[in-house]
Amino acid sequence: MKNKMPDNILLNKTVVITGASSGIGKAAALAFAREGARLILAARGQQGLEDTAAKSYSAGAAAVHIVLTDMSDVAQVRRLADAALSYTGHIDYWINNAGVLSFGKFEETPVEVIDQVIKTNLLGYMYSAHAILPIFKKQRRGVLINNISIGGWMPAPFGTTYTASKYGIRGLVEGLQAEVSNYPDIHVCALYPGFQRSAGIGHAANYSGIPLSTPPPAFDPAGLADAMVKLAKHPVAASYPDWFGSLFKRLYQLCPALIRTVSAVAMRGVFRWAGKAADSSGNVLQASRGYGGIYGKTLLPGIRMKKKMTLTTLSIAALCFLLVSRNRK
Repeated sequence: MKNKMPDNILLNKTVVITGASSGIGKAAALAFAREGARLILAARGQQGLEDTAAKSYSAGAAAVHIVLTDMSDVAQVRRLADAALSYTGHIDYWINNAGVLSFGKFEETPVEVIDQVIKTNLLGYMYSAHAILPIFKKQRRGVLINNISIGGWMPAPFGTTYTASKYGIRGLVEGLQAEVSNYPDIHVCALYPGFQRSAGIGHAANYSGIPLSTPPPAFDPAGLADAMVKLAKHPVAASYPDWFGSLFKRLYQLCPALIRTVSAVAMRGVFRWAGKAADSSGNVLQASRGYGGIYGKTLLPGIRMKKKMTLTTLSIAALCFLLVSRNRK
């Protein structure tokens, strides 16, 4: 029988969290703060980082240090790793979380926005891994947690660049897991959550012509943050913190064409039902401005839209199960 790890395993451990100025990153900072960890918080927005730092102290963090960092800039990522190492002398956990989103028809999205989404989401995670793995190998221990999303397994129509970045991150993670397999105390982990009710949707680049909000089911980022803490304490290769990620990974593997088609049809319907919104590059080309909280807008307040989107989700599941049942006969 394996010895049970002490519940305070994260006490005074050094945890680097990227994208910590709002949304999931802010929720993660508070979750690790409650464990008594020493936090190194990174993002592009000074005000958001300062707010997260203040809340983390109040939540019980042993120490908090903020480092303004653009994750798409390799020099800044290396500076972040150096700053974290200088602050405590070691790095125990690195949470790859910073990410940006662009929504709209691919060919109508500016190339500079497409370029920056890939740089931030995919290259940012790669730069982080490139900076932290030598440190982990020197220490002979460390945990790299990568917040990927179900988008790493299932495409999002009209979020194609985001999907490309997430598919790339999954490849990165699985390749690195093989590379460090001879280091028993170094772990590269992946998280595949479903849609999050986070502030990120309000910061997204938008070239769809409609206002953006998270469709149901929209999960609480605090739950994802708790899953990060659990993964830090008990590392595994892949974790699905909610039913949506686990279910739709399997469904997409069983009937990918159907899910792609139904998802696209549903989104075209939303384009017709929803109001109008001006094009915006959001926080893709510059740091987020304004609201820096955890939670963002969802479709839930709109009862009619909620019913339609929920029926879409259920329809996808029902159709896939029907196909699977037919194929097994």
